[in-house]
Amino acid sequence: MDIEKIRNFCIIAHIDHGKSTLADRMLEITGTVAKREMKSQLLDSMELEREKGITIKLTPVRMQYKGYALNLIDTPGHVDFSYEVSRSLQAVEGAILVVDATQGIQAQTLANVYLALEQDLRIIPVINKIDLPASDVPRVSAEIVNLLGCDESEIIKVSAKTGEHVDEVLDAIIERVPAPKKSDSDEMRALIFDSYFDDYRGVVLYVRMFDGVLPKNANIHMMATGSNDIALEVGVLNPKMSPRSELQPGEIGYIVTNLKATREAKVGDTVTLTKAPAKQALPGYKNVRPFVYAGFFPVSNDQYKELKEALEKLSLSDSALQFEPENSPVLGFGLRIGFLGLLHMDIIRERLEREFKLDLIVTNPSTDYHVTLTTGEELDIRSASDLPDITKVAEIREPWTKGEIITPKEYIGPILDLIINKRGLQKNISYIDTRAVIDFEAPMANLLTDFYDQLKSATSGYASFNYELAGYKAEDLVRIDFLVAGERIDALSVMAHRSEADAIGRTVTKKLKEVIPRQNFEVALQAAIGARIISRETLGAYRKDVTVKIHTGDRDRKAKLMEKQKRGKARMKRFGKVDIPSEAFTVMLKRD
Repeated sequence: MDIEKIRNFCIIAHIDHGKSTLADRMLEITGTVAKREMKSQLLDSMELEREKGITIKLTPVRMQYKGYALNLIDTPGHVDFSYEVSRSLQAVEGAILVVDATQGIQAQTLANVYLALEQDLRIIPVINKIDLPASDVPRVSAEIVNLLGCDESEIIKVSAKTGEHVDEVLDAIIERVPAPKKSDSDEMRALIFDSYFDDYRGVVLYVRMFDGVLPKNANIHMMATGSNDIALEVGVLNPKMSPRSELQPGEIGYIVTNLKATREAKVGDTVTLTKAPAKQALPGYKNVRPFVYAGFFPVSNDQYKELKEALEKLSLSDSALQFEPENSPVLGFGLRIGFLGLLHMDIIRERLEREFKLDLIVTNPSTDYHVTLTTGEELDIRSASDLPDITKVAEIREPWTKGEIITPKEYIGPILDLIINKRGLQKNISYIDTRAVIDFEAPMANLLTDFYDQLKSATSGYASFNYELAGYKAEDLVRIDFLVAGERIDALSVMAHRSEADAIGRTVTKKLKEVIPRQNFEVALQAAIGARIISRETLGAYRKDVTVKIHTGDRDRKAKLMEKQKRGKARMKRFGKVDIPSEAFTVMLKRD
């Protein structure tokens, strides 16, 4: 294929702005998919993606149009997958920026635009959903002109649903997006921008060829992970796999390998030939680390083995997924799993429950903390129960995030209150037309539980939010333990700032009182920092009246029986066990 006839581009947008629908119309107009095979959100193959209306796994596809090969990458729109999006942007020369005509520019739109500008891509602005009665094209056009500094005539107004003006977008790609640069190097280098595990074939890599030619059956080497393998099959996707004898510079295609897990060929890695390896890897690779952790326990301990096997299967396709065994005296055996964010956690939980038919208890999500001991030793703890004795701890550092909220101007006050309540620091406020962009920093742990819900409540659903990790800061942090009938429940322990500890202790003990059923004896629910109790709620006992068998109104006989029951209850209190329901372990998620 002549390199001048290739156009590589991706579609970037905020969640639910219609990028998968736009991709559908392009596939239809270019005749890549026959009418009878066409279905909505064709590139979103996962059932969860269709149900939630979001793209979770990115998908490449090649289209032929007016003698040109158009390589499209449909990227996820959620912040949890921003590293994958950044690698996809490195693999292309142009980006279609889709903005909803009813909602305008949102937080993730901004984040993706910055990523695209970093990679020096040619951006084609597109306003979608112009057919809707609520669309406000002039206002959204002004926002885009303000953001990109482009001319209004460059913005294409489309309706991806009806297909109106979508052909203009395809023409703009040919005219405006530059062809891939010709390489002078003979070394073979290709960028892995995604990979997945196929049960029958092994790991399949999606790659962008930068230098050299990759023939079928060549021996290949991954430069970051150091693994070696064979390119059993190479080809392009339109959208089904179409094998070729080789992949040439500028092309986007796939490589079928013998590898057993995606950990051996990670996103952002550089593929080269084993016989003639490249001297330098392509820039931008980093090892993605999870920073949200939660304990997953099967409702029945008999399912522990099935849970472990299910996670091992999922981790073959998801190199960011990390897990280790965890044991709780109350919940039994389970796994502590690391995720890229709360959406990632939600997706994995739903897949485990649906695809593997597991009943799960998920504990409150937490983040990781860097602990320095008095001996100088450094620890990385992922659960509050792992914190060593506080007398041995010199310093605890927690992760902070840089956040960006886009909101209508009238909601600035409530949002600033919310940021302050979360121990955040407001950094800057700028304006795009009728809306404000609020930049702030806040501790990751305080954004994990219910920040997004509170933000939507405070702004009647109009605000959008985007964040990235900013580093670790030393803070005055303590571990709050929760005791039920005098017994410490490790799975409920949380890390918190000392200034917030009392409030969290009171809130959680109140919640536990609502969730834990009453027993035949009185149960004390306590929150403690070390040996100091900071809050207490008492779960009253059932009043067991066995005076029913006394038919006379004899007061002394009744008093005797009551006294006997009182002694029985006191004895029960010493030896009784409290049955804690699974909802008790998620009280932090719905703190308010």
